[in-house]
Amino acid sequence: MTGQDASVKQCCAAFYGSDLVHLLLGDSFHPGGETLTLRLGTLLGISPDSRVLDAAAGRGASAIHLAETFGCRVNGIDFSPENVAAARTAAAQRGLAGQVAFAMADAEKIPFEEDVFDAIVCECAFCTFPDKAAAAGEFSRVLKPGGRLGLSDLTRTSEPLPELEGLLAWVSCIGDAQPVDVYCGMLQNAGFEVQTVEDYTYALTDLIRQIQGRLILTEVMKGLRKLDLPDVDITKAKNFAQAALEASRTGKLGYALISACRTGCRFADSAGSSGFDGTSG
Repeated sequence: MTGQDASVKQCCAAFYGSDLVHLLLGDSFHPGGETLTLRLGTLLGISPDSRVLDAAAGRGASAIHLAETFGCRVNGIDFSPENVAAARTAAAQRGLAGQVAFAMADAEKIPFEEDVFDAIVCECAFCTFPDKAAAAGEFSRVLKPGGRLGLSDLTRTSEPLPELEGLLAWVSCIGDAQPVDVYCGMLQNAGFEVQTVEDYTYALTDLIRQIQGRLILTEVMKGLRKLDLPDVDITKAKNFAQAALEASRTGKLGYALISACRTGCRFADSAGSSGFDGTSG
């Protein structure tokens, strides 16, 4: 890992472990919240017998939701020690400490043996990994034969988006987002067969609007000195959010769900699927 890659990971980990992100995004750090997490769990066929890995688990909302909904065992990993601590506390408070476990770890170097998990979920995080090919390879390595992977992530067109560049682009997951067919190609190169691709750009648009509303509230609270955010440029963040909203409306930014399995797996999607040609991401 290069020094630049390490800096990006540390910056994103610090940002997503901060109270500001919790204020802006709530418990789920990704578009679609629990609804898309449930969709992933259904597509992957998670059951009480499943052992699931949540890669880049944040504060544990998705891992806990999967455990409570499907009765599965979940291991969550995240690069932020603050997120891991918060996730462990949340699991204990829900009485799930024996069913859900969290550890600080890098998704490009997953600290588990081969062929351990029945399913992996990775929500709005794959796009932030500096070495996506390495992460995809690790997903394949730790999945059992026939294991299933579910990604939900930001997509973007290949054309430049100068209004969405810089540090804010990285910490908001836009910086290295890719067209959906690029993600699919990476998974195929790692030994996966892509099964389903679905477009959920509307969920991204909804989340951006939520962030815009909470940024206004944050600005008011900061002005009234009821919130201490000395290093946050609210005006810059509001301008960035507006640019992101416009990009999602015009198809330059999108959000997609991808399900795949290790080569050799064959299963029917009883819940249905929808096509996605990549034109909105």
